[in-house]
Amino acid sequence: MKKEEKLIPDLPSGFEDRWNKKLAVKKKLINSIEANFLKYGFAPLETPSFEKSINIGSFLADDETNSMSDVFSFKGENEEITLRYDLSSPLSRFVAQNYRDLAFPFKRYAIGNVWRNEKSGNARYREFTQADVDIIGNTNKAQSDSEICNVIISTLLNCGLKKDQFSVSISNRKIIQGLIKELKISDQNQELKVIRAIDKLERVGIKGVEDLLKKERVDASGAVTKGANLSNDQASEILDFIKIKNIQDLKKVLKNSVSLEGIRETEELLEMASLGNFSNQIKTNFTIVRGLAYYDGFCVETNLNFKVKNPKGKEIDIGSIASGGRYDKLISRFKGADFPGTGMSIGVDRLLFAINQINEIKVQSSEPILICILEEKLIKNYYSILNKLRENGINSELYLDSSKNLKKQLTYADKRGCPIAIIMGENEIKENKITLKKLTSSKENDQITISKENLIDEIKKII
Repeated sequence: MKKEEKLIPDLPSGFEDRWNKKLAVKKKLINSIEANFLKYGFAPLETPSFEKSINIGSFLADDETNSMSDVFSFKGENEEITLRYDLSSPLSRFVAQNYRDLAFPFKRYAIGNVWRNEKSGNARYREFTQADVDIIGNTNKAQSDSEICNVIISTLLNCGLKKDQFSVSISNRKIIQGLIKELKISDQNQELKVIRAIDKLERVGIKGVEDLLKKERVDASGAVTKGANLSNDQASEILDFIKIKNIQDLKKVLKNSVSLEGIRETEELLEMASLGNFSNQIKTNFTIVRGLAYYDGFCVETNLNFKVKNPKGKEIDIGSIASGGRYDKLISRFKGADFPGTGMSIGVDRLLFAINQINEIKVQSSEPILICILEEKLIKNYYSILNKLRENGINSELYLDSSKNLKKQLTYADKRGCPIAIIMGENEIKENKITLKKLTSSKENDQITISKENLIDEIKKII
């Protein structure tokens, strides 16, 4: 009989365990985000982690041979199902399925995990949490798009960032789409490759974009991404466009109706945003085009104005922490439903990674008070104290192994981060006394003996 092979306890790349303080900090950040979403009038929606693969479609993949290469798909009971890769596609299915019961404009927020089968690293995970808001229905575009910008800014401020620590950049996809038509690029796949090439400007630089517009790009690892196969003249026109910084210069260069419509919508958005509190935070950047195929108008992207250190200590740009845009045709993929929409998504884990490096998020400890067992025969007395603590809303636990000596019990409490250990032997019980040992204090032997009747008041003073 073969000896049982021992398993290696590790995670697949791009996934992470979170526990204790790390998880508490993330929950606090999510609570701040959710509170701001509610303040702006968005209502919560929760959808399943899985959707039918046929309903998901493919908007992420650069791999022409496998359109679903960036998602996790499985064979379900009767059909193929896919783990959601964002919260917008489930929203579009939900609206199409339930629009008769919804009030429009439908303003919803969703906070949940998504999964992408992509290369991980530098706060890029393959499972991560997104926090989304969306406005669905026929609305004044400038009004609803500016509201998306406002909620991004307000939420990030609510999470502890300062105005000068991030930048909100907007554009309109119609601007580049008009130029693409001028260049007689009619193949949809080729058009999408052009847009994705521009979208990667911050990550790959001008030379990287040029390679993606032409035949291919080879990154540092040797991985090859097929390009759009544009001619030199076509690529040159796109690269010249990337360098344009203001709307007035755009108007001089782009004269087609599609680009001009995108420019007009951008100007109207800026005018509407000027009525709010955050207009100075919103800037134009016409290279913001969003890589997902369903965007077709307004685009927004939020980047930090400071670098962060990766796990190896190297300073890096973390990339976008909040992005989105308008998707007027996404819901129309479903029968009988045609609703325009606009929205944005915050990358919660990426945001948390950055905030932790500049501003420690303080959380109240939820670790329990530990009641130590000195003598097993006193177990009834220990449970009496335990019940009293819990009845008063104080997190608490009784050590579960009476064979361990006091030193080992205190070592356990210290490792857990327990704020207090309760020590009570036969003498204390006779005198109706309890000893509290403050484990979070820097002072040695920082303990007090109190009357049993003052237990709750004294503990509340400490914690």
